[in-house]
Amino acid sequence: MEFVATCPKGFEKLLAEELASFRIPQVRQLRGQVAFGGELADAYRACLWSRLASRILLVLARVGARDADALYEGIQSVDWSGHLAPGATFVIDSHGTNDNLRNTQFVALRSKDAISDQLFSARGMRPVVNTDAPDVTIDVRLSRDRATVAIDLTGEPLFHRGYDSRSARKVAPLRADYAAMVLAAGRWYRNVRHGAPVLAALWAGQGAVLVEAAGEALDRAPGLLRARWGFEGWAGHDADAWDALLEEADERATAGEKNSLALYASDTRPGAEAACRGALRAAGLDCELTFAPAAEVLDAARAAGDDALVTCDLSWLAEDDLALEASALTALSAAAGQNLAALVRDAAVDAAVQAGPAEVFDIIQGKEPAFVRCFDAVPGEAAPEPAFVKIAGGERVPVLVPASDQFAARLAKVAKLRAKWARREDVSCYRVYDADLPDYAVAIELYEGSETPGRWLQVSEYAAPKEIDADLARRRLMDVLAIAPRVMGVDPANVNLRVRTRARGGSQYADEGSAAGATQAAGEFSRMRGQRADARNRHKPSLTDLPRGAHLIDEGGLTFEVNFSARLDCGIFLDHRDTRAEVREMMKQTLGSKRFLNLFAYTGAATCYAADGGAKYTTTVDLSRPSLDWARRNMARNGFTGPEHEFVQADVIEWVNEQRHTRNRWDLVFCDVPTFSNSQRMKKSSWDVQRDHSELIIGVSRLLTRNGCAIFSCNLRGFKPDIEALSKAGVVLEDITASTIPEDFKRNSKIHHAYIVRRG
Repeated sequence: MEFVATCPKGFEKLLAEELASFRIPQVRQLRGQVAFGGELADAYRACLWSRLASRILLVLARVGARDADALYEGIQSVDWSGHLAPGATFVIDSHGTNDNLRNTQFVALRSKDAISDQLFSARGMRPVVNTDAPDVTIDVRLSRDRATVAIDLTGEPLFHRGYDSRSARKVAPLRADYAAMVLAAGRWYRNVRHGAPVLAALWAGQGAVLVEAAGEALDRAPGLLRARWGFEGWAGHDADAWDALLEEADERATAGEKNSLALYASDTRPGAEAACRGALRAAGLDCELTFAPAAEVLDAARAAGDDALVTCDLSWLAEDDLALEASALTALSAAAGQNLAALVRDAAVDAAVQAGPAEVFDIIQGKEPAFVRCFDAVPGEAAPEPAFVKIAGGERVPVLVPASDQFAARLAKVAKLRAKWARREDVSCYRVYDADLPDYAVAIELYEGSETPGRWLQVSEYAAPKEIDADLARRRLMDVLAIAPRVMGVDPANVNLRVRTRARGGSQYADEGSAAGATQAAGEFSRMRGQRADARNRHKPSLTDLPRGAHLIDEGGLTFEVNFSARLDCGIFLDHRDTRAEVREMMKQTLGSKRFLNLFAYTGAATCYAADGGAKYTTTVDLSRPSLDWARRNMARNGFTGPEHEFVQADVIEWVNEQRHTRNRWDLVFCDVPTFSNSQRMKKSSWDVQRDHSELIIGVSRLLTRNGCAIFSCNLRGFKPDIEALSKAGVVLEDITASTIPEDFKRNSKIHHAYIVRRG
């Protein structure tokens, strides 16, 4: 008889080894499956004991499938009376397509017709299709012009073990077969044979690795407690052979209860410990579990020597969870020199354990590529010593680069000084570190919540020069992300990373032209669509409701909304703290109509300061609708609402040119321009501050009242105003940059340039 064990991509080698260990003959690796021969009892054994297979299929025939007619004839060539008993229900499980059979549902339909027609001719009645709980599942797999027809002996996939927790969804689950694959890759079976196996599971999640490891150590068949099998309704089922295997499995499970096993687990995610213990109980495994911090778990594994296997699952980390990844990798660095099997998305774990993997398995998890990277134990004397840095309180933080102790010391020093300054100046959000050490070229800003309590770090990485080794730069960054939250007392989950480019300065407006991108970036309130509903059953967000992921901070006696997950910039530029304060003071001293204009307004922070300084009328202009909505919320949250506060969505350059031909004039204008923009919504093909600033400044000067003035600002490091062109147009520029750079930005005097603009 011919059988096939299906499996996820990358499992084939280990699945073949597993089946061979069951003394199953004729094992052959294929793509996404392993073929084997033998008797029906061999297939039953694979069903009962395999931890890696998804399904076990009994191959009935390989038939032509060039088109629908060929498929129909091929499936009719099988004698179905020997597989479907009278009254038995069935379903077709179809996989694959070809040039003529392009729909799996059609393949299933044509296959069903072939079987039904044959049995109707033989019995005078058609078998019933049952998609929910069929007696027999028939598997049809197309490959080019051929189809493999088989009986699915399993029913539900074998990785449905029944112990996963439905109440712990906050903890990312790991499928049972993937957990077993990590163990198989780490050669857990060798530890089991030694008689005193020790498993140390880092980021254990819902406990799948613990259950699979314990099941193998205690000789418990993974399918022993399974309630229903696909072969039970099949006409060819050999009940005696199955009962004999069950009896053998029961005896082995009873004897295995005496086996020695030590389980250690660690996971900082809420609910993880409860989920792990619940999974063991649900699986019927009476095992003692020690749940402890990662360092203690790894110490226990190290003490056990070669009998221990360390596993870790970092596949749950999102692509942008670099701070969490850094924390996880630095903790994992203490596993250097131990037997380790890690399920990861990239090779960063290699740097953490200071070694190259002994074996790597390329797999697909979900729809994304992943790896199981395996490291062999190194004798104690030769094992690399993990690097640590000490921070305040004596805490030791594992690092990937030993020189990171210099960064830790520098950050601790400047953080202490900045904290004293912040308390003295009543500042709650400020820059802590700004590339103080050239090798650690990041900027770190601390944000303290007001009405929404919390502390957040924003880490901005300056792009490393091309001559710097990219791997070394990444390891340094990971150390920064591991050290900074511990020094600053911030949860690693509240650390956010962005990459900046020094060359051109940054532009918060670079992507504002994309409507789809802008909507996604700002976390804009969703619009109510569809049919009208009863108003009592609908909630329309108010102007002071917080979008998802947003927090509130205080600055200068005002409250502002920030959001670290929604866009490149969080909603407020801290380097303009003093500039905004200057706007308020200038507005207080302004006589007359007290009209204020904010161009390239972003989230309207300067408008709030102007209104607080007594502006009677404000106009806030930006190309981005989400930014304007954000500005409205900031104004409303500070009590500035009404028709006297106008918000205009427009191409600022075009709008300024239009306003020159009207009678609209303003007493004070704030214009913080982007460095560069090529938004498709701009009338011009692009905006470049160095190239185009004089035209804009001249236009802004024409919108000023007789005694009015403007503040012009940009963040291009090498910006040089065209004094000659401006003078010819009657514009006077006064450089006020030095007075607008806050104390926490003094290391970076070119963080922005600021000028007072007046008409001569």
